Amino acid sequence: MADKPADHHRGIVRRTERLSPHMVRVVVGGDGLADFRTSGLTDHYVKIVFPHEGVEYPRPFSVKACRETLPREVWPRLRTYTVRAWDPYARELTLDFVVHGDEGLAGPWAERAAPGDEVFLLGPGGGYAPDPEAGWHLMAGDESALPAIAASLEAMPHGALAHVFVEVEGPEDELKLGTVAEAHITWLHRRDRPVGEKLVEAVRELEFPDGDVHAFVHGEAGFVKELRHHLRLERGVPLSRLSISGYWRRGVDDEAWRAVKRDWNRQVEAEEAAAVAS
Repeated sequence: MADKPADHHRGIVRRTERLSPHMVRVVVGGDGLADFRTSGLTDHYVKIVFPHEGVEYPRPFSVKACRETLPREVWPRLRTYTVRAWDPYARELTLDFVVHGDEGLAGPWAERAAPGDEVFLLGPGGGYAPDPEAGWHLMAGDESALPAIAASLEAMPHGALAHVFVEVEGPEDELKLGTVAEAHITWLHRRDRPVGEKLVEAVRELEFPDGDVHAFVHGEAGFVKELRHHLRLERGVPLSRLSISGYWRRGVDDEAWRAVKRDWNRQVEAEEAAAVAS
């Protein structure tokens, strides 16, 4: 599209699929993705743009123009989602959404999405792919990390050793994960326990194999912090061999979490430095 602003891609929903009681897949395509590019990372993400209903936005639409001309309270809201798959030949982008009924913003949208619906996307960004030279891989995450974990397992070379822990609400939320790696996949069923509690226990109990570990730990910020301290301070994993981040934080929405995430990360780093110094 000649008039497409450079700050977003315009996609059209092609199809949707219910993967589990709490996971919906949305496949987006169209000529508006002609400039979409990925670079081999397995945690590529996009920011989905959700305009407020009833607000007249600049035309042609642009997130930058909205922020330059409109009050903050009506700026389009952004939600970050992992690229589950990108097919550049078919121009199809696959995104998987955790859904809990009417809770949140993106989940309800995904449940209602229908072929022909328009969606604006920013990105992609990203920073991780499993190192094919690593001695072994550790992956731990809740449902929000499942798309990146699935994509990472698919990208691992034949015979690569991986210990994978995924926490979901129950057995009905388990998904088939394809890989040619030697992957030991453990599904943890949360039930009524706090998010991430079983993940922390499982990683703490794991007997680490010999060799250089490349770790990927993502999900709710509280358990991510616990596992970061465990891996850095108790297991001695260098930060350079650890992809770790709180994708979300219990009790706050995405805007509130983004507003404090940088300071939160600095506090975590300061706590680690103090622990090392003591």
